[in-house]
Amino acid sequence: MERHERIARAVELSGKKNVEIAAACGVKPSAVTQWISGETKSIKPENLYALADITGFEAEWLGVGRGPERKPSESNVSMATQPSRSFRYPVISWVAAGAWAEAVEPYPAGISDTYEFSEYDSKGPAFWLKVKGDSMTAPAGQSITEGTLILVDTEVEVSPGKLVVAKLPDSNEATFKKLVSDGGRLFLKPLNPGYPIEPVDENCRIVGVVVQALQKFY
Repeated sequence: MERHERIARAVELSGKKNVEIAAACGVKPSAVTQWISGETKSIKPENLYALADITGFEAEWLGVGRGPERKPSESNVSMATQPSRSFRYPVISWVAAGAWAEAVEPYPAGISDTYEFSEYDSKGPAFWLKVKGDSMTAPAGQSITEGTLILVDTEVEVSPGKLVVAKLPDSNEATFKKLVSDGGRLFLKPLNPGYPIEPVDENCRIVGVVVQALQKFY
């Protein structure tokens, strides 16, 4: 059976209309018609997986003719949508993050030997930090565990409720906390209730706002 015949069979048995298939795959209905007729010889992988998802057929069977026709069971894992663009940011130390505000160059030579990618397009100079300790590990709700990589954007607007990286006057290193407001004053609050809240005064410098967290399992 040719691929376009398998696609036609999948669409027919799914009971979906071409416009529904097109909407799920992010293409025009005419493209689906071309898939079914065989006029289009190539299909992008993301379209193929979307087609498999809406029809209930295996992507491998639709694309290359191997494997079972129907998915044997529902899965709790699906194909992630791939970002159209990615950006590379350095992974720096807590000491470097603490000295960020005093740096003449946003990315001085030798600041990092390690870089990580993100689909986030930063508003200003940005960098990754690896979380140390358990001060942001909460027993419930929002929690950032030790070892998590956090992406810090130094130009995002700072406001209460956001997670921030700050430099306290009595430390050479940066600290990672939640910025909160109480009685008209600002505080740096850890998510772990076992750690103290730090007041924000004129000597405390907010380095940037945490815009993304990434857990790596190796």
